[in-house]
Amino acid sequence: MATKDPSREAHFPAIEKKYGDKMSYWFKVMAALEGKKYPEQIAHLRENYGFSQAHANALVMYSRGSISAHRFETPAQYFKSIDPTQAKTIKKMIKAITEKYPDLELVIAWNQPMLRLGTFHVFGASVSKNHISIAPWSTEVLDKFRPKLNEYRVTKKMIAVPNDWAVDAKLLQALVKARLSER
Repeated sequence: MATKDPSREAHFPAIEKKYGDKMSYWFKVMAALEGKKYPEQIAHLRENYGFSQAHANALVMYSRGSISAHRFETPAQYFKSIDPTQAKTIKKMIKAITEKYPDLELVIAWNQPMLRLGTFHVFGASVSKNHISIAPWSTEVLDKFRPKLNEYRVTKKMIAVPNDWAVDAKLLQALVKARLSER
């Protein structure tokens, strides 16, 4: 299966076609918005030109110097970009899961570390300043485990654990087992 081009420039032909002007015009629009905050630039393109969120984001981010939505080629690059304590904790989580489920593949998807079986995502992690969010990719799995997660902050799709979490391998393995049963 071909991977979608993550470059911002991949949107340019569609932007020219849909909004009727060459990219040189849109770069001038962005030059006039230089110094404005991201939300203001997005809102300007959406409100004044009818841009979709995806097209506005591609143009704004390209104008800000981000040429690709793809930030990390490898998990190692991702781990180098985050707090060392968080990196250590996520690596321990991944090890706890893959020791029981060695067929899972560690990939970067949506610029976050994910474990998957083929194209079926079973576990993901993301970081914030004060916690790590983990996700079993299933609201049904979260709902099933919610009574066992009282000590954590649980949202509709994620569980927040401390940055220096003493990894609960049994919990992680049980979450993954439940997710894999949904295949």
